[in-house]
Amino acid sequence: APSTPMTSSALASIKAPAAALRAPAAVSRARGRVAVAPIRAVSAAAEGSALRQIVAEISGAADPAERVKKLIAMSAHLPALPDADRSIANRVMGCTAEAWVDVSLDANGRVAIRGASDAQITAGFAGLVARGLSGLEPGDVLNISDDVVADLGIGPSALPRSRANGFRNMLETVKKQCRLLLAEGGVTEPPFPSLVVTADGVEAVGSFARAQAEYLEPDADAVDALVAELEAKKIGIVAHFYMDPQVQGVLMAAARRYEHVFISDSLVMADAAVKMVREGGCESIAVLGVDFMSENVRAILDDAGLESAKVYRMAADDIGCSLAEAAQDKKYYDYLAEADGVENAVHVIYINTALDTKANANAVVPTITCTSSNVVQTVLTAAAQVPGVNVFYGPDTYMGGNLAELFTMMSTWSDEDVAAVHPAHTQSTIKDLLPRLRYFQDGTCMVHHMFGGDVCDAVRKYYGDAYQTAHFEVPGEMFKLAMEAKRERDMGVVGSTKNILDYVCEKIDEAVARNLPAGERLSFVLGTETGMVTSIVRAARAKLVAAKTAGVAGVEAEIVFPVSSDAIAPIAESESVALGGVAVVPGPAGGEGCSAEGGCASCPYMKMNSLDALMSVCAKIGTDAGEALLTPFEPKKYEAAKDGPSVAALGCVPILHMRDFQRDGALSDAFVEDITTRHAARRAAK
Repeated sequence: APSTPMTSSALASIKAPAAALRAPAAVSRARGRVAVAPIRAVSAAAEGSALRQIVAEISGAADPAERVKKLIAMSAHLPALPDADRSIANRVMGCTAEAWVDVSLDANGRVAIRGASDAQITAGFAGLVARGLSGLEPGDVLNISDDVVADLGIGPSALPRSRANGFRNMLETVKKQCRLLLAEGGVTEPPFPSLVVTADGVEAVGSFARAQAEYLEPDADAVDALVAELEAKKIGIVAHFYMDPQVQGVLMAAARRYEHVFISDSLVMADAAVKMVREGGCESIAVLGVDFMSENVRAILDDAGLESAKVYRMAADDIGCSLAEAAQDKKYYDYLAEADGVENAVHVIYINTALDTKANANAVVPTITCTSSNVVQTVLTAAAQVPGVNVFYGPDTYMGGNLAELFTMMSTWSDEDVAAVHPAHTQSTIKDLLPRLRYFQDGTCMVHHMFGGDVCDAVRKYYGDAYQTAHFEVPGEMFKLAMEAKRERDMGVVGSTKNILDYVCEKIDEAVARNLPAGERLSFVLGTETGMVTSIVRAARAKLVAAKTAGVAGVEAEIVFPVSSDAIAPIAESESVALGGVAVVPGPAGGEGCSAEGGCASCPYMKMNSLDALMSVCAKIGTDAGEALLTPFEPKKYEAAKDGPSVAALGCVPILHMRDFQRDGALSDAFVEDITTRHAARRAAK
């Protein structure tokens, strides 16, 4: 199993022995809930509370219209909430109407609920919640299922999904406040650091957030110095989203003055570099990313006949990527050997891998590249076009597990809901696909690994009513949390970095369009690398400034950084205390990858791409002595082909299959033929 560059002839000679198929990993089942008709039964979770009797009274009415009247009448049981208590902390997010709920404890330690809403039906649901849950202990409230919304039996014609989702989030807001009341260690508010973005500026909460905010308005002298170097020496920059805030701030400001600065996810970095050299006249490309990204840029430039352009990394040392390296390990080639012995096998490989990895893989089994935003559609389309297809996904174990989890969820959905994800599928076809989906078990991104169970427990406890975002690479706990929010409350997104950015912007647009009189704050839990925050904050700020100019000034966006306890570092007792009484310091500021006051998910390799490193590289470009010093900064070059296509060209084949799919919405005929005939052809050749 080679881990070094290979020639095209060597690639073509790979023959992996057949092996017994790995059983798919066990995944838990999650029940999808969609109210498509009145439901008279009362949730088991509501047993033992006054809520049971109230819901039964409403659902027992003769028809949906009468049930709505009964629900609206419940507003008479809602204790008034004074204007002074109609705060952002009590605001119900995700509700189409203005709504607030406040939970406190009475003298006996029992729950007391007050609320207010400008909509009759929403006030009625708040009254139902207040009457049904007041008097319970906080822990009992946490056991109430949001099935009570469906149990009302009102149905989608009188209670559209958006309104029902608002009701569910009102119940979640009540639960969040109960969790705070039960919290130990004197915790009275959500503990994670955050940035609150408004039209007038950015407020940082927590030391890590303050470190992030510091560079949102970059130093003008630093921007001037960088632009001068880039223009004078014809340098282009391609950078990944996951840069630290200082360099991202400077790069974004520089991009407004110099067109050859490009920040994106990994997919299009090499394409941008080719355009900068071929059309923009750039003579050197600085790559701010991990090593496989700079190697891809070098290989694609060479394959495009642009060998004279120079490419530089930002460090002489390796800028690694645990995920890409996993796909170059012998374990991964053993995994591909399994696929080589299987009929109708297709290998779906994540884009964040090296070109020689993709070339090696495609020599063993028909391979298509995917991104975190299109992996679901890629797999489902393959299953639709190739009957009996056997899917081998890799190398990201979390993404593979999340695929299996998602398809397991879908296997319980209605055909209508499944078709909304992919029109060629039904509940039955998803069930049929599950046994034929395998995923690699030994590949993880060290950053997304930080989003484990303890982080999710804290997110559920303190941010259960927030918008949940998760990269498709995060561990299953974070994935399920975001999927639940998406499925049950329409307040979640799972996908790529760009999907997350677009989602935040979309929700801000919706809030601006609502233009609620009291304004509203949208809280987003950022379930991906913290380097994304610069792009998100800038995009959010631009929308809020435009909204204020148009007369809408009350919308705010809070970006929350969830934290892994694995990254907590003790400091002096005199310092500030967070999370369960454990004192912490900001990881990036203290030279660590992560900490509880700061940054749950900050890639130490990506942070090697600092502003100082960039300026040092730029200063050396253009002189013989300087460029001699930059020799260790050049990316690895793939071995040139002696005959036939280059390694870079072979590595691009799976990418081209993906681009065919992105363009046409279907796998190409040539790729489908390869999937369905290669195994038989090899068997015949033997």
